[in-house]
Amino acid sequence: MTAASPLSKADLRAAMRARRRDLAAIDPGAAEAAALHLPLDDLPPAAVAAGYHAQGAELNPWPVLRRLAGRGSRIVLPAAADRASPLVFRVWTADQALQADAARIPSPTAAAEALIPQLVIAPLLAFDRDGYRLGQGGGYYDRTLQALRARGPLFVVGLGYAGQEIDRVPREPHDQPVDAILTERGYHRVQTKDD
Repeated sequence: MTAASPLSKADLRAAMRARRRDLAAIDPGAAEAAALHLPLDDLPPAAVAAGYHAQGAELNPWPVLRRLAGRGSRIVLPAAADRASPLVFRVWTADQALQADAARIPSPTAAAEALIPQLVIAPLLAFDRDGYRLGQGGGYYDRTLQALRARGPLFVVGLGYAGQEIDRVPREPHDQPVDAILTERGYHRVQTKDD
């Protein structure tokens, strides 16, 4: 764990991207190890579970998504329609081609069925024990999680390497925390005031 940093969010992102690349090189089996730590019995039921298409050294969510699909969840991937709107989640199957969305991330096409997830596996650059995550800086996940929470129950799991933990992620009023963190070393359910 690293101490709270006086770095700007932009500088912290750059430092954490470098750290994540190092962690990915050190532990190529981290995604499979993380999936084994996912406590399916601790998760709320989710007819639809959202993952993401890993970019760069992001931890690959597919081992986790396979476990969720095995318990009956339909798997969806995010697609950005533009830079200001919440993400749309579309069904993805192994035989389906992906195309770049507005954020240039491979995503299901508009022809794929759009569904509302009850469980989201979210990528991150850094995280803390209070459930705050540092993302890429576009605000896509903060907007999206806020919109999904306004619609109904939602459980969010931040997925990353254990070495991405820092003491405190810089926070702004719009930042949306996650409910749990999953890494290659274990699962941490975030304690809330209601727990």
